Amino acid sequence: MRHLMHRHLGKVLAGAALALTGTALMAAITLPAGADAAGGASGRSRPGAVSPSVPGPDPGPPPPGVVEATRPQGERGRGRDPLTDDELRRARDLALPRTRRGAAADVTGRSGPEPLTTDLAEPTPAEAGLADPPRRALVSFYDYRSDTYRTTTVNLTTSKVESTDTQHGVQPPPSHAEAVEASRLLIAAPLGAGLRQDYREATGRDLTGPDPLAVTGFVYRGRAEGEAPGALADCGEHRCIRLFTKVKDGPWIDTRRLVIDLSARTVARLG
Repeated sequence: MRHLMHRHLGKVLAGAALALTGTALMAAITLPAGADAAGGASGRSRPGAVSPSVPGPDPGPPPPGVVEATRPQGERGRGRDPLTDDELRRARDLALPRTRRGAAADVTGRSGPEPLTTDLAEPTPAEAGLADPPRRALVSFYDYRSDTYRTTTVNLTTSKVESTDTQHGVQPPPSHAEAVEASRLLIAAPLGAGLRQDYREATGRDLTGPDPLAVTGFVYRGRAEGEAPGALADCGEHRCIRLFTKVKDGPWIDTRRLVIDLSARTVARLG
């Protein structure tokens, strides 16, 4: 058992043979389709590749003269139409804080907050019966300089900011860009040795960056989820995430016991 406790944590998960176990937190987490996980005392299972799914028969090209029509996207939608590309760009530009350069930082440390989501906002009750109510967007950012979550409502009809709310200690689900940056930090960290070793065992190649991996992140809130090691005491106030990690077109590698503090840019181990 002592030997097992010293084995690295980046474990390759074997197909659908294993089930997610453990805390109430993980019971609330849904693995990506096709992923299985196990939580042993050592945090490692026997390596095993996931068999790729068998593709269905090739339907072949469409009949001659048949072209699938695509709906043209205008600059502005109507009613509850999804936000157009132009509206998405304008909403984020309007919501972007007008602060001095370097006052906010994204997940990589560059100037400006990290964009998270841009969603169509609900009309007000007074506007619900209008044929063409004002179009609004709810835009969210995370500022890594101050560890604040910012949500802004912009009116796309008038091009004005209507409200802004800034909160500390609020941790929404991470974006794909944040998950990729977390995997980059993990790969470079000493605690990423297990992930690098398992990747080499699975592919025969060295893992030097996140490109060969498919990653999904979920927030770790530190003591709000139970006992947290000293190195993770700031999680919850800091932006900390854990990862589901998969080799693209290959097996899953379990990195769930490793926590990446994106605010401090450090990596620590749970348990």
